[in-house]
Amino acid sequence: MASDTPKSLSTHDFYYDLPEELIAQTPVEPRDSSRLLAYDMANDAITHAHFYDLPKFLRAGDLLVINNTRVIPARIFGHVEGREGVIEILLLKRVDYTHWETVMKPARKAKLGGRIIISDELSAVVTGIGEYGARDIQFEFDGVFEDILDKVGNMPLPPYIKEKLADKERYQTVYSKTEGSAAAPTAGLHFTPELMDRLRDMGVDFATVLLHIGLGTFRPVKEENILDHKMHTEYYEIDKENADKINSAVKEGRRVICVGTTSVRTLETVADENGFVRPCKGETSIFIYPGYKFKCVKGLITNFHLPESTLIMLVSALVGREKTLEIYREAVEERYRFFSFGDASMFI
Repeated sequence: MASDTPKSLSTHDFYYDLPEELIAQTPVEPRDSSRLLAYDMANDAITHAHFYDLPKFLRAGDLLVINNTRVIPARIFGHVEGREGVIEILLLKRVDYTHWETVMKPARKAKLGGRIIISDELSAVVTGIGEYGARDIQFEFDGVFEDILDKVGNMPLPPYIKEKLADKERYQTVYSKTEGSAAAPTAGLHFTPELMDRLRDMGVDFATVLLHIGLGTFRPVKEENILDHKMHTEYYEIDKENADKINSAVKEGRRVICVGTTSVRTLETVADENGFVRPCKGETSIFIYPGYKFKCVKGLITNFHLPESTLIMLVSALVGREKTLEIYREAVEERYRFFSFGDASMFI
């Protein structure tokens, strides 16, 4: 696995040109009919296929690590008490039962101590102010917060998706379970229960981890030198059953292939130098970029990521920066669909 480091570690070293029409606006049906660009790292070979062809690229004994987080309806709208005009609130991380870290727009309206009216059942008070529209808030409500949020909240689709989502479940993986994410682990959107059964029948196993995704993961890096970029923290969990599965694969020399960059970040946060993980939970702010030495992960299934984002930097750490950009240029030429509802790439 390559780990070439750009001499300057400049953010622009991870830029590529993407025609706007290649940004996917809606998911394909069925889920596994999306296209798949598979890159064989050992043989430096690209294969163009579809996601339902995934069994052709895997073998018995492979372990796929999936993230079973579930997206909450994290985008809500309200107005500052006594003032006109809509304010948008995006829930990023739950601190406790009533307190949340959020991003607001326009944030200048959300003053410290100000109350935001969302509905007859829900309001919030601004308790802290951070950079780039970040606001800490405390919700006020009567009843069960999750039930209220389900009524007033909207699915937090990325801003580059302009089309309305017909079915909210299409922004959830079929194996989503634990609510808490502000965005979907989009690499997993391509899986169907039938495809997962086919993989199990051929001897491919699945391990589950949890990482609740915040929007910091997807934001372009604003600093010129990527080493100056600070990652937001995200909550993760690995239980004993799944840690044991991962450790058995590592011990037996079987491939540990992550479905999504969130699974990569979870494993690499907790893995020791020999690639073994432990059951644990906590917060991670790991930033993986070229020069990083992977401890546990041997392969990756993911979508095509934004230019100059931490996610394309992570892929570049695994594959090599120049090779990653070469693959992305080919994906553009082949008219792959990009980003959250786009096609998949695979590096093994």
